[in-house]
Amino acid sequence: MTIRHRLLALTVVVLWGLNFIAIHAGLEHFPPFFFAGLRFAVMAIPVILFVPWPNVQLRWFLLYGIGFGTIQFAFLFLAMHIGMPTGLASLVLQSSAPFTVLLGVLLLGETMSLRQSGGLLVALAGMVVIGVDRAMHGEGVAVIGILLTLAGGFGWALGNIGSRLAQPDSALRLTLWMSVVPPLPLFALSMIFDGPTAGVHSLTTLGDHSGLVALVGLAYVVFLGTIAGSGLWTHLLSHFPASQVAPFSLLVPVVGITASWLLLDEVPTVAEVVGGVVIIVGCMVGMSRARRSDHATVAPDPTASDPTVSGCATGAPDDMAPTVRPTV
Repeated sequence: MTIRHRLLALTVVVLWGLNFIAIHAGLEHFPPFFFAGLRFAVMAIPVILFVPWPNVQLRWFLLYGIGFGTIQFAFLFLAMHIGMPTGLASLVLQSSAPFTVLLGVLLLGETMSLRQSGGLLVALAGMVVIGVDRAMHGEGVAVIGILLTLAGGFGWALGNIGSRLAQPDSALRLTLWMSVVPPLPLFALSMIFDGPTAGVHSLTTLGDHSGLVALVGLAYVVFLGTIAGSGLWTHLLSHFPASQVAPFSLLVPVVGITASWLLLDEVPTVAEVVGGVVIIVGCMVGMSRARRSDHATVAPDPTASDPTVSGCATGAPDDMAPTVRPTV
């Protein structure tokens, strides 16, 4: 990779890391399920009108949309709404990696090398360290937030399986069309749990300060986090092996935690820092494969085109380059 391409990759890392700050801003005003639905609805309308349909089977498309779009963001936004620290959420969502590997083994008959298995166990150990630290400090709500974020990571993993089975002719078009699936179920959840008028009330009060900040957050998530971030990432994956691009995604939680510390005064504990380092190291080992030629070119993976958060391993067969699943 040239210096220019490394800078593009780092730009994506910053965009996705700050995406969690934008989500936090939106949740300060919008109900969680409504904000999640609104995030996708804003994208869905122009996608339906202007983006060609990707050549995929409907069942795998729906699995991708429901897992990645609906389940992941319903649980993630709810977790952050009830108090899950923003920076910690960007880290715990890395749980999508071991979940994806396990689902790949159970549902797709994929295999894991000893190195991959060891790396994922190390990553899980890091998550346990963080959870135990929270529990020892008596932060019950934060523990619940961790569990909800883990559920979001599982939904992301389901979406990864769907996108892998879909095998679209265009990864970016599949990601954009995925935004058509989540709005209706998320708006339905909002009516049930947030209340039938909560979403409407949040829209009618956009003129106050929190509403304006939330609009900025929504615009960031849609245009910078999703469209710009996923576009640049797909461009990089179309020109370089995933083994060269993938490690950059591990920096997303670093940006998320640092930004949360600087902007939201979320100071991580020593145990959280240690657990975070353990998770990243485990993910890096878990995503390792036999190296290909540096000049090889691989097609972009469909799971790597969405801008929310980053995944760190996929459990693909050992003769395949690792793929990356950006997120939030």
